[in-house]
Amino acid sequence: MSGNTRKTLGTVAGVVVAAAAVFLGVDTVAGGDGSTDTTGAAGTASTTARAAGAAPATPQTGSGGGSCPVDTLPEQADEVIDAILDGGPFEHGADDGKHFGNYEGTLPREDGSFYREYTVDTPGVGHRGARRIVVGGGTGTDPDVWYYTGDHYGTFCAIPDAEDDSAA
Repeated sequence: MSGNTRKTLGTVAGVVVAAAAVFLGVDTVAGGDGSTDTTGAAGTASTTARAAGAAPATPQTGSGGGSCPVDTLPEQADEVIDAILDGGPFEHGADDGKHFGNYEGTLPREDGSFYREYTVDTPGVGHRGARRIVVGGGTGTDPDVWYYTGDHYGTFCAIPDAEDDSAA
């Protein structure tokens, strides 16, 4: 194989990988503190921690395992939590608060109307991105369970203090 053929194949492969990343919602955005928030449909997410020195939340695989307190989530997640507790308004009104089917089976199995999802914006991304808060049970402003995913439902962590944080 000639050098030009290899170079062309490498370029084509790079374009295919980039197109797949855009399609799957893989985004890398520099945070205000110089950190990087990488989210995507494959792999785990590393989120920008708001509090100085706080470790980023690492969503766990499996049935909603792991915990990610609010102060370890991106600051945009706190805004969404407040909006849920206040009953809106939501940045992505046509999509937020809608049924989440748990088709991946990552969260505990519940009846079809149990879970609802909300978009957590990713700065610098011109689409909804991969970050979501999924709540379940309870009422619209008082869910029983709270989860965060930074990788479009690939992994989740439980948000143990979502309702406690509303006074902060």
